[in-house]
Amino acid sequence: MLDRCLEDLERRIDGDVEDRLHAEWVGFSEGRSDGGLFTPQRGCEAPPGVEWPEVRVNAALADFDQMALQQFRGCSETLAAGNGAMMCVRSNYGVSILPSLFGVELFMMDDETNTLPTSYPLGSIDRIEAVVDAGVPDPAGSLGGRTLAMGEHYAAIRDTYPKIAKHVHVYHPDIQGPMDVCEVLWGSEIFVALVDRPDLVHALLDLVTETYIRFLRRWEAIIPFEPTYQAHWGLFHKGTIMLRDDSAMNLSPEMFDEFIAPYDQRLLDEFGGGAIHFCGRGDHYIARMCRLRGLHAINLSQPDWNNMAVIYQSTVDRGIKLIGLRREAAEAALAAGRDLHGCVHCG
Repeated sequence: MLDRCLEDLERRIDGDVEDRLHAEWVGFSEGRSDGGLFTPQRGCEAPPGVEWPEVRVNAALADFDQMALQQFRGCSETLAAGNGAMMCVRSNYGVSILPSLFGVELFMMDDETNTLPTSYPLGSIDRIEAVVDAGVPDPAGSLGGRTLAMGEHYAAIRDTYPKIAKHVHVYHPDIQGPMDVCEVLWGSEIFVALVDRPDLVHALLDLVTETYIRFLRRWEAIIPFEPTYQAHWGLFHKGTIMLRDDSAMNLSPEMFDEFIAPYDQRLLDEFGGGAIHFCGRGDHYIARMCRLRGLHAINLSQPDWNNMAVIYQSTVDRGIKLIGLRREAAEAALAAGRDLHGCVHCG
């Protein structure tokens, strides 16, 4: 079944269409878009010639071929719709990939939820101190090993299908951002520890950041990063990594400067820049986030929870792209006469 579906996808990929779409995204990323909203389209639909199975999350977690079918089905749907999303697949094992290296207990969701797994936090300070004392874990432990092995499976597929290899982007796994990993690892008690035990929080952040680097270097040896630009979630940005700063919505701007910015900066410097995603409210720290060197794009999930005037001042006014912004938010800004400088992408 996997070979039949991949052959179908390979047949339907039009290299000229994909090259043109890629060039449009590069132009947007380099600031060569006009003042309107960037909404690329393929301009043609390529419906499937076979029936692609719908693979549930737990089945994909248990079998590499099922994971590939699940992920490449999204590419098939993109071609069928003819939209402007980049075709992307990933090793899709959830937000606990890095925390699992430190010994958290995984929690598998019931199949009917069709949702990625999570994990139980370590919780106690004694256990966090033990993690810090143990140092950097093996990147191939627990979910890390399965994630890397799935990368090898994608590499083998790319060796067989040249158009898939060129036009379907294998983007890096969801290893979050340093503070997000620490929150999953420690639990909500970490927000008290920011005040009571800042030394321990910094020690954990430093360890997680080094682990992030070693894991992603191991990943890069399997799936080399594309030069200059990366696709992620069907989006496209300059740089290499997409950090997640969901935990930042709980912190003051000053705490962002102390507990998030230095570790994000270390990763942006290490991997040649990239983008940051955050959920929730971020207008209180967005100016500080956008001072990070090598930050080229922001993806935020809830514009209606943010003062978008503040967001625009820190991003598009400084040439930092907003990618995947909800269309209603962007159109409201344009209707109010707000200049978005050609820096906003809407799907």
